[in-house]
Amino acid sequence: MKIAKRIIGQELGQFEIHFREAVKSRVPLLDRIMQYIVKRKGKQMRPMFVLLSARLGGQINDSTYRAASLIELLHTATLVHDDVVDDSMERRGFFSINALWKNKIAVIVGDYLLSKGMLLSLDNKDYKVLQILSSAIKMMSEGELLQLEKARNLNLKESIYYEIIKGKTASLLAACCAAGAACTFDDDTQIEKLRLFGEKVGMAFQIKDDLFDYGNEYIGKPTGNDIKEKKLTLPLIYTLNNCDPSLRREIIYIIKNQNTDKEKVQFVLNEVSKAGGITYANEKMNQYKNEALAILHEFPDNEIRQALEELVLFTTDRTF
Repeated sequence: MKIAKRIIGQELGQFEIHFREAVKSRVPLLDRIMQYIVKRKGKQMRPMFVLLSARLGGQINDSTYRAASLIELLHTATLVHDDVVDDSMERRGFFSINALWKNKIAVIVGDYLLSKGMLLSLDNKDYKVLQILSSAIKMMSEGELLQLEKARNLNLKESIYYEIIKGKTASLLAACCAAGAACTFDDDTQIEKLRLFGEKVGMAFQIKDDLFDYGNEYIGKPTGNDIKEKKLTLPLIYTLNNCDPSLRREIIYIIKNQNTDKEKVQFVLNEVSKAGGITYANEKMNQYKNEALAILHEFPDNEIRQALEELVLFTTDRTF
């Protein structure tokens, strides 16, 4: 992400100031928690997509910083709530909010972050950005619930998998690009084009994330974790749809009844690899990446576009 940081490094610094201001609270406990969150923020990939998408259409302005802050507030809220749902004690190598302050406070903190983001847009009449993000929140909730529903009966259709990840992951990256574009583009066609670009990147990002479950790199969760949680992933879906019936029954039985047995989980991981599930998922990931780049290449070739290309490649080439 060297190009992006070189081009918008100063703007990222300004975003940090806006974000810290956005999360401030007069309640001492909340303010302590907000400071803890700010100090442990991730790679800033989503704010980068917002800022660079805006730069494609013009100069970054106050509404762009607010859009990036809203995205980060929403994303952080979902992470806090996810840690409660998953009973996770760690986030990015540090204690999660629920680990330090318990579930009740963590849920309220997530709600607080979401409300702060909404008010940030409403108070400044950023209605277009708020509409984009509200749609993303709806899609994220639908995607998560669809995943939970299908995990119960292991209805592992590939089309359902794409529907799930389009909602739970891709919708937020799509909103990043659309919200950024809405700050500088007047043409709704261009805003929609960048929304679709972000969606394609998000699809590739989630498939890459799922593939980590079949590797050995340390990525903050144990290998085989998705299988233990009965999550639908593309390598597994491909394997179940292309293996012989007896192996399919055995894998489904393990996922349903033996998903905490390390040897059984490893058996599933091995069978997925042998069946070509990992290769197939990689091909699909690269397909979405190439579709995203094709959309991006409809815009003029300049350093802004090159920085976005770099971010796209990061989503598929990353090792964590």
